[in-house]
Amino acid sequence: MPERTPDDVKIGPNDILRFFLELFAFFSLGFWGVVSFPFPWNVVVGIAAPLAAIVLWALFRSPRAVFRIDLYGRTVVELVIFGAAALAWWNLGQPVIAGVFAIIAVVSGVINGRKEI
Repeated sequence: MPERTPDDVKIGPNDILRFFLELFAFFSLGFWGVVSFPFPWNVVVGIAAPLAAIVLWALFRSPRAVFRIDLYGRTVVELVIFGAAALAWWNLGQPVIAGVFAIIAVVSGVINGRKEI
């Protein structure tokens, strides 16, 4: 694969949406950790859950990922993180937020996956 230069990178509306989906997923995991567990575990899980998702994303899914894996592996990582965020909202008793987030994340992921192929 040829090396990309800054002029080659084009950011579209779906890329911006995906960035906000990532941020919302990280926020969701932290919020779930803080709200769902008693003190002091809420602090531990509230920090550890989004931190684990951020590290997983940085290692395998980000545009400058440390480990280059194939499209299917990147899709699995994305499904795990976004699925965990949707399940966090479901666990908090917010099925509408969970459903809307899951639908938007899946549609955005399909659009991105087709672009990557």
